[in-house]
Amino acid sequence: MLLNLGNRSSVTSFVLVGFSDYPQLQAPLFLVFLTIYTVTLVGNSGIIVVRKLNPKLHTPMYFFLSHLSFLDICYSSVFTPKLLEILVVEERTISFRGCMAQFFFGCACVFTEMFMLAAMAYDRLVAVCNPLLYTVVMSPKLCALLVAGTYTWGTLCSSTITYSLVQLSYCESNIINHFCCEYSAVLAMSCSDPSFSQMACLIISILSEACSVLITLASYVVIVVTIIRMPSKGGLKKAFSTCTSHLTAISIFHGIILLLYCVPSSKNSWLLVKVATVLYTVVVPMLNPLIYSLRNKDVKDTVRRLINPKLHCQST
Repeated sequence: MLLNLGNRSSVTSFVLVGFSDYPQLQAPLFLVFLTIYTVTLVGNSGIIVVRKLNPKLHTPMYFFLSHLSFLDICYSSVFTPKLLEILVVEERTISFRGCMAQFFFGCACVFTEMFMLAAMAYDRLVAVCNPLLYTVVMSPKLCALLVAGTYTWGTLCSSTITYSLVQLSYCESNIINHFCCEYSAVLAMSCSDPSFSQMACLIISILSEACSVLITLASYVVIVVTIIRMPSKGGLKKAFSTCTSHLTAISIFHGIILLLYCVPSSKNSWLLVKVATVLYTVVVPMLNPLIYSLRNKDVKDTVRRLINPKLHCQST
């Protein structure tokens, strides 16, 4: 839809192409994405509930993990419901304000999760290198400050980039060749000079990614050095096991970021961009609770007791 403003027009809504080029896949994709979204909500909500119910999980690591789960719920809920909608309706539209809101909240979740994972790397550093003083160093106040800092930075970054998009004019085609308001797809709709928005996005993205990766790498370099110096094999195994889940989550998160932004911006690569975005916005939020819960005995025990209260009675 176009709104006439003097000699120019401004887009008031966008049409999301989604996966309409593959009509035979609409129903199967709907079922797959609905299943993944359900698992995401149940799994991440479960992590939050389990941490509250089990006193053994009232630790800094699970404090960060519960916030990571909250972010995954928010991130998945920003994109997946609209994706499910455009798979079953013929009118695949989203208002301009709705598009900008989707981009803002999605972008905020990405930047916040990026630094949440970095904060968790520092947490693992303290746990491995200074286990006796772990709860003292990672005090509730410090944990709260780290989490508040990640949310604040994510909001500031997202606000800046979203503002730069809102200031552009959208007066030509209103068809977005994507299933969501992803940055490059929205920018392609602009008919004004996007230099400021591109520069703002580039600087913020590189700065955030570089800082997050450097914090994580520095933490794990120290962790590896500490593990190598450990005399006992039992201590080495325990130290390694505390980091495996986090390393897996970080590798998947940053790996898909690199995949998404290394894809060339051309018409032939839009399908790959969509697939990478699906992995990033739909699949990754489902994986984190699986990665952390399947390797943790306390989490699995708490889940079993929730499912079958008799186990709790027998164990006590």
